[in-house]
Amino acid sequence: MELFSLDSFFGASGTANGEIVFNTGMTGYQEVITDPSYYGQILTFTYPEIGNTGINFEDSESNTNVKGIIVRNFSSNNSNWRSKKNLNQWLVEKNIIGLYGIDTRALVKILRSSGSMNGVITSLEKTDESCIKIIHDTPKMEGLNLSKVVSTKQKYLWESYTQTNFDLRKRYSESSKKLKIVAIDFGIKKSILNRLVSHGCEVLVLPSQSSLEDVLSNKPDGIFFSNGPGDPSSVSEGIDLAKSLIEYGEIPMFGICLGHQIFGLALGGSTFKLPFGHRGLNHPCGDNNKIEITSQNHGFAIDPNSLSKEIVKITHYNLNDNTVAGLEVNNKPIFSVQYHPEAGPGPHDSDYLFNKFVSLMLERC
Repeated sequence: MELFSLDSFFGASGTANGEIVFNTGMTGYQEVITDPSYYGQILTFTYPEIGNTGINFEDSESNTNVKGIIVRNFSSNNSNWRSKKNLNQWLVEKNIIGLYGIDTRALVKILRSSGSMNGVITSLEKTDESCIKIIHDTPKMEGLNLSKVVSTKQKYLWESYTQTNFDLRKRYSESSKKLKIVAIDFGIKKSILNRLVSHGCEVLVLPSQSSLEDVLSNKPDGIFFSNGPGDPSSVSEGIDLAKSLIEYGEIPMFGICLGHQIFGLALGGSTFKLPFGHRGLNHPCGDNNKIEITSQNHGFAIDPNSLSKEIVKITHYNLNDNTVAGLEVNNKPIFSVQYHPEAGPGPHDSDYLFNKFVSLMLERC
């Protein structure tokens, strides 16, 4: 174990323990830190300079955040026209511990060769033995249902939307019927909700443990299964709900990230833990006809050999390791992707998937 002096810490003081993971994105650290899919983890940034653009009031994805961050360098001198406070001040308010000054490239090489592992960072005076005990007492990610921790406890209507170059809401407001979506919150991101509303949808967000009756009583035109943290195979209530909805009928359904994995499990598939996950803004996905550069944040994947070709078609693969990145149910308006098409943060190659979801609903209105 390598020890660092107390002046290597910034942000909040204290101790943080959890799974150590890394993100390769060069931008969007505020969105990444507040992505609920990182709940329970300590995040290493491979990009060496973090904090340069400060923090604003618009880009946080949720009120949930990582336990701690590890960076090469951090800047307390922020410069951006949208900035309202510096990173250090914000981390203190969020109770996020930051560690800086270490060779993050060396750390990432360890995680890539040995896999993501539990760790601890602390600004307090602790012995090696006490830190090792904290690590041993930290539960492994396998088997953890963290979505029920970060999910909303009460349903709510989301009415915000994203400003775009062309007003999608105006285009879809000409439809004779307002499209109503029920979104199941396993750790949903604000930017996903914004994109759905921007496409002319009314979005009612329900807790992750909602029942089939809870969903159908709202008479949705479409159903969305969100991203979220933890082991997908442990989200039994979400898997059971997906099974029931798939069997129920022809309501269009769209899943992202954890929602995608839940669909795979509901369709008879299985998932497995990736050695070090996919977390970044530059992951190529697609098939033989089209390649998309995508934003990703997940530590588990669907086993392609566990899916029945008679029931499911694999539409996208992660072209770095050939894992399943997208699927659709044969003869049903149900599809999902492993990546984040809302691009919060990231490239916009996959935004068309929201159009696809809306088109499936309009066909049935």
